[in-house]
Amino acid sequence: MPDHSVALLRLLYSVCDSILRVRVNVCSGSILALWAVLSACATPQQRLDHFAQERGWQRLTLAGAPFPHRAYRNAVPISTVLHIYLDGDGSPWHNGRVLADPTPRRPLVLQLMAQDPQASLYLGRPCYHGMQHTPGCSPWLWTAARYSPPVIDSLVAAVHTVLHAHPNTTVVLIGYSGGGTLAMLMAEHLPQTRLVVTVAANLDTAAWTEHHGYSPLLGSLNPATRPPLAVPQWHVLAEQDTEVPPKLNTAVIERQPCARSQWIAGFDHRCCWLDLWPQLVLQLTDHSFHCSELE
Repeated sequence: MPDHSVALLRLLYSVCDSILRVRVNVCSGSILALWAVLSACATPQQRLDHFAQERGWQRLTLAGAPFPHRAYRNAVPISTVLHIYLDGDGSPWHNGRVLADPTPRRPLVLQLMAQDPQASLYLGRPCYHGMQHTPGCSPWLWTAARYSPPVIDSLVAAVHTVLHAHPNTTVVLIGYSGGGTLAMLMAEHLPQTRLVVTVAANLDTAAWTEHHGYSPLLGSLNPATRPPLAVPQWHVLAEQDTEVPPKLNTAVIERQPCARSQWIAGFDHRCCWLDLWPQLVLQLTDHSFHCSELE
């Protein structure tokens, strides 16, 4: 936030302190309204940067192939396991128009990662996070081709950039919403993957577009039509999810030889993953997932 904005907020607070108590509620409302306006002025990328900076995370630009990727690493040293967080689709569209910046507007996945005590990395997609003008980028890559081979290949290459410095490290791919779609597709090409975790994920893109009456994601890969993964999987589903109804994923999960699913009552696509996440992360650290256990 610009210095003059902070100064303005401080001034408002000092005014509130100097007037009668009955007026404080009015003044507080004004401050909250001003804060909302000032926050709205920040770009989605600036909001994510601010969130990461407050927690002392390292901001990285990782080389993919051919795209660069914005990433954030927490302060936990990487040893034998790295949790890699993959965000949802963000904002490809608004009111029928393609947006110039698809970066997620809210830091939900960063907030989940902030509750993870393990070495963790948030890995952004090609052309997201202020990189939409990178050569080769076009709206096609965050709309119809959001799960296309170029996107998957570049994400995998970015992961290899990290693992090159940590050759004995395995990864847990953790994907929320469309990030879970990416996690399933990336695991095919990452033998270092020890577990795939999806949260409210879209595992059958064709069924999803048909359910909502959307245009098919031409150019994208569909986990439902890919060969089953020989990798342990944990699919966490929200019973009240209307964006990605769990029933759309049932057939996909059933054909995976190493998958378990968990339906969460009372949850929808966005609520209330932050409340549950510490408990879910604890299961990742306290339990071993092996194909033999899940068959």
